[in-house]
Amino acid sequence: MEGAIGEAARVLEPGGRLCLAVVHPLNSAGRFAADDASSPFVVEGSYLARSRYADNLVRDGREITFVSEHRPIEAYVNALADADLLVERLRETDVPDSAIVRARSRRWQRIPLFLHIRALKLR
Repeated sequence: MEGAIGEAARVLEPGGRLCLAVVHPLNSAGRFAADDASSPFVVEGSYLARSRYADNLVRDGREITFVSEHRPIEAYVNALADADLLVERLRETDVPDSAIVRARSRRWQRIPLFLHIRALKLR
């Protein structure tokens, strides 16, 4: 991640912007205890430590596995700062009411799904 941000910063002109959209680190640090809308969200390990995880999904009879790395928000902000990028905006997104089709989706109105960051290249 640090290398990718550094390379993006290298090719940006001063005053250019880099936009990131990642799974929110709180989301990747824990899980809901059950499927119901009021289920508690539990972080069993460390939010602060980097870790790898996999999500296995089945849709329309097809299976796919996404392998990802959990990082705290600090890791993203430090990588941006190290690349001389200044965070201008940070947004934590939920599931809007209009997108909710199942009761279990309502739980995502309490925990952010994604983290959006906009950063400015200083020099």
